[in-house]
Amino acid sequence: MGLELESPKFEDRGGIPEKYGYTKENINPPLTIQGVPPGTKALVLIMDDPDAEPVAEKVWDHWVVWNIDPEIERVPENWKPTNAVQGKTDYGENKYGGPNPPDKEHLYRFLLIAIDKELDIDKNSTKKEALKAVEGHVLDKTRLHGNYSPV
Repeated sequence: MGLELESPKFEDRGGIPEKYGYTKENINPPLTIQGVPPGTKALVLIMDDPDAEPVAEKVWDHWVVWNIDPEIERVPENWKPTNAVQGKTDYGENKYGGPNPPDKEHLYRFLLIAIDKELDIDKNSTKKEALKAVEGHVLDKTRLHGNYSPV
């Protein structure tokens, strides 16, 4: 079966509801996780916006979370993780930062990575640093995509 990431609020490549946007309620959508491989010690969750590159001159990082318990089956809406670490986003915050496309509809990626160790990196680490830390420790990974238009 493999690692799976879904949301009860939008289909893969479907529309992310407006309430999850940065200028709206700015809360994360609920997510469901299945198929975590044996030997997984932690999960890493990243949300980014590759469509921001032409405007922001980089892929915009909206959410970076690591050391998520591999037993988790769902990430609740407006999740405040207590046993995981939220890294630094491109908003300069250590929390979820919702979609906020400046020009047109953007496709957002939610990347879930199963790893064979917990990460020992600074709480202000970025997506780039988290991805470097998982190198050589990835057991499986999957993506969920969602579209969001400017409001």
